Amino acid sequence: MKYLRVIALAAACALSLGEAAAQTASTAFFRDLAETRDYTLGGPVSPKFTPDGKTVIFLRGGARDPVLRLYAFDIATSQERELITPAQVLGSAEEQLSPEEKARRERARVSVRGFTKFELSKDGTRLIVSLSGKLYMLGLSDLKAVELPGQGWIDPRLSPDGKHLAAVAKNELHVIDLQSLTVKQVTTGATETLHHGVAEFVAQEEMGRREGYWWSPDSTRLVYQENDEAGVEVRYIADPLHPEAAPQKFFYPRAGTANTKVRLGVIARDGGPTTWINWDREAFPYLTRVNWKNGAAPLTILVQNRAQQKQVLLAVNADTGTTRTLLTETDAAWLNLDDAHPPLWLKDGTHFLWTTERKGAWQVELRKADGTPVRFITPRDFSYKRLIGADETAGKVYVQGAADAREAHIWEFPLKGGRGKAITDAPGNHSAVFGEDYKSFVHTYHLRNGKIGAEVVRDGKVVAALPSATETPPSLPQVEWTRTAGALSFDAAIIRPRNFSAGQKYPVILYVYAGPTAKRVAPTLRSYFLDQWMADQGYIVVRIDGRGTPGYGRDWERIIRGNFIDIALQDQITGLKALGAKYPEMDLGRVGVTGWSFGGYFTAIATMRRPDIFKAGVAGAPVATWENYDTHYTERYLGIPSEAPEAYRVSNVTTYVPELQRPLLLIHGLTDDNVYAQHTLQIIDALFMAGKPYEFMPMLGTHMISDPKVRQNQQERVMEFFGRTLK
Repeated sequence: MKYLRVIALAAACALSLGEAAAQTASTAFFRDLAETRDYTLGGPVSPKFTPDGKTVIFLRGGARDPVLRLYAFDIATSQERELITPAQVLGSAEEQLSPEEKARRERARVSVRGFTKFELSKDGTRLIVSLSGKLYMLGLSDLKAVELPGQGWIDPRLSPDGKHLAAVAKNELHVIDLQSLTVKQVTTGATETLHHGVAEFVAQEEMGRREGYWWSPDSTRLVYQENDEAGVEVRYIADPLHPEAAPQKFFYPRAGTANTKVRLGVIARDGGPTTWINWDREAFPYLTRVNWKNGAAPLTILVQNRAQQKQVLLAVNADTGTTRTLLTETDAAWLNLDDAHPPLWLKDGTHFLWTTERKGAWQVELRKADGTPVRFITPRDFSYKRLIGADETAGKVYVQGAADAREAHIWEFPLKGGRGKAITDAPGNHSAVFGEDYKSFVHTYHLRNGKIGAEVVRDGKVVAALPSATETPPSLPQVEWTRTAGALSFDAAIIRPRNFSAGQKYPVILYVYAGPTAKRVAPTLRSYFLDQWMADQGYIVVRIDGRGTPGYGRDWERIIRGNFIDIALQDQITGLKALGAKYPEMDLGRVGVTGWSFGGYFTAIATMRRPDIFKAGVAGAPVATWENYDTHYTERYLGIPSEAPEAYRVSNVTTYVPELQRPLLLIHGLTDDNVYAQHTLQIIDALFMAGKPYEFMPMLGTHMISDPKVRQNQQERVMEFFGRTLK
């Protein structure tokens, strides 16, 4: 067929000895990379201090074993003990995931198995883990595991007093009494389209909120959300490899169509009538944040209008359901959500910490209980990442951020105002989990020099390293971090072949994302293994972060409002030309571009619109038509389709199909429930009807790719394509 070439996963021709050796090395590389999760598998996950601060509880798999087990680490003796393993619970049986749990893990991008989370009681005496839809209670003193009644559980969470456990099954919220081991169904009335206690799709996928219920601080009540999805469009995904199986059904709100109707109610732990919380749900349909952690402070919710240009922080009277406004924020473009889920109330309930961009960049500020601003804690020129916590006794606020937007360090700032100071200094990414008294914290680091690890810091000194099973990579990528020259300066990373020869020119691969919310130029060396593998085949691989990406303030990020592609395309090309002028080894006459998701979207349009720059493109899981992507993400940047048709037209891949002159390879997982395969098929249909040649590699999978063999085969086809088109 003239217009369609489907690339098989197996090589169709005999290999020379050199090619066979290269393929063997490639197979080993991808096997190692996938099985070790870029050589990070086996490190401590989700560390938590016991209340006395003497022990750290965490999850960990093996260097090549993605099944997480539960461990305890005694800080004083540096001794580790294994608490419970999935094998102890399941025996020889395989772990089984319900469709609901699979979807939740896809939303959270979780590819490991076993115990993916745990609950630690406030007194530190018991733990809760879940596996195959069942719940288990483990005593820390005797390590005796007790299976709790019921099955099909998702999202289990302990009450603050540790005496009860809430969880969701069959779309209803339940509470288990951990003393009598009895189950009480708290909510009723669930149907196929009415669900209780779970976050709706856009909350999980786009808002960073995966909870659908919350305990009251005194453990007597719960606040839960009800989702009415009767008006939401339904999509079906069939597994083409198993046509005998029924398609899976999803409620998916496309841009411009009806969202899930969400309301929030308070109910007693033992059930009974619900007190529904009153706010203008027509004006503010998005429930983005819920906070009920401090008994001295009110239940607090953050709601947004559909345009995401106005949000209101409300204090809730949990007895009556009435609300009062603490603060209102507006932005002519859009309002971002902070993943730290503020507000963070101080213990006495008289003040709370809030984060805002209203002065042009993310800042932490202190406000009175009625919402009155008191002072900013962090300055505008500080690249804020996350609010970690507050040590009120010492008068310190801990945040993750940096002077350099590419990095993330642990900083402390005075609660009373003043200059802050960095607690970490090694270039890279640093995060912290503090104990209750804030005297100790677990410091986790991924550095520019390739070192990774986790350690316990007490009173400013490292007192122990948490045991790790991570495998040492045979070699590390060779990355040069830089900023481009010119009127606009962009963060960039350059990866050259290990056998780089000065004076030689190399074809270039732009490895791109270029979309909002994410930076590609990361300060963590172990995130560049794939770049190095591509470079070692005779290329220079480049990453560039242009405008629209986070880290450089409100105006830098929001310039893309109403147009996903023009600024992104302009900045990537400007950055490429600036790097080419500085580094003559980059052959800008032979540039390929590749990316996944938004990066795939960018790749498809870049290959079509700028054949003078990009000689070939590989687009993975691209969004083609934004009116077929979800509401909360798409409308934030482009508006509602009926109100902004031009924004959707200029951002549509198929708009530029007639311009395609260069080779284009499209890749998509046929059961992707984030970016549906519909998008790539729309591009293919438009290309076919326009008489344009293209290549298509369908995959039997979702938006994530973790299987080593699949990952290897996919990337080898990508490089085979670039070998034909750039070399």
